[in-house]
Amino acid sequence: MTSLSLASTGEPTQRRAELFREQPLERIERWALGTAWALHPSRIDNFPALAKLWLADIAKPAVALPDPERTLNRAGLVGMAHDVSVPTLMQAYRNGLFTHAHFGPLKWYSLDERCVLLFDDYHCGKQVRRLLRQGRYTVTFDRDFEGVIKTCAGRRQGKWHVTWITPRIMRAYADLYDAGHVHSFEVWNADGALVGGGYGVAAGGVFFTESQFSLEKNTSKLGFTVLNWHLANWGFTLNDGKWETPTLAEMGFHMMPRPAFQLRLAHDAHQGGRAGRWQVETDLKTVAAWQPGGAERKSSSAA
Repeated sequence: MTSLSLASTGEPTQRRAELFREQPLERIERWALGTAWALHPSRIDNFPALAKLWLADIAKPAVALPDPERTLNRAGLVGMAHDVSVPTLMQAYRNGLFTHAHFGPLKWYSLDERCVLLFDDYHCGKQVRRLLRQGRYTVTFDRDFEGVIKTCAGRRQGKWHVTWITPRIMRAYADLYDAGHVHSFEVWNADGALVGGGYGVAAGGVFFTESQFSLEKNTSKLGFTVLNWHLANWGFTLNDGKWETPTLAEMGFHMMPRPAFQLRLAHDAHQGGRAGRWQVETDLKTVAAWQPGGAERKSSSAA
């Protein structure tokens, strides 16, 4: 694929370097909070397998992608990730792997279950539909990936600043963006400020949602709804959200066991998709009127 890089000129490259830079105190904070997160009593039993793998990898670093079926702990750890180049990351996604680390070396993970959306099951809440109809916001695709990923990595009100979106991850996903595999959605308010958004990876007809943020109430849900409307209309079959969250469950995502997920990837992640930079192709009122097949069936059965 021909690179779609916006970094061919000095200005975008410089902007990325500045945005993705981590100050020494920020790095210390990330390591400290990441360590506290990993050693929390609810997760401490995952640590022995990680320590064993880490020591083994120091002696003999892994080269090939690990087997997604051979998990080493309940968190889904399968190996250490040394190569996060574009070809390796795309092959990993098609194999059901993803990389993750709050601190230390990157690791490969494969979850027992994935929280996924089949688009017929998508549910758009009343508040989001109302917001879509009001026209207070504008939604774009692929306009400000750098601003989106940097804000996704930023602080969240009322939460510890524990993030896996490190400078190395930002650079790796910027490379994927330049190659046309990563796509962002942006939500802008009336003043032209970026107030919501998210990004993910597209492999064939599967979209892997990575992260989202909201600086104003429901803005990420609004943008995410616009994204899912387009994915459904473009022929995508699946949106993978990795871990279950209350927000994803409210939107119609459900848990899919690894064997079923792998079967879907074996076909869907290698066919279909949409090349090039993405653009919003409809108005928000049309999205507000969206009634996916699952919603229609549920309404009929309820009647």
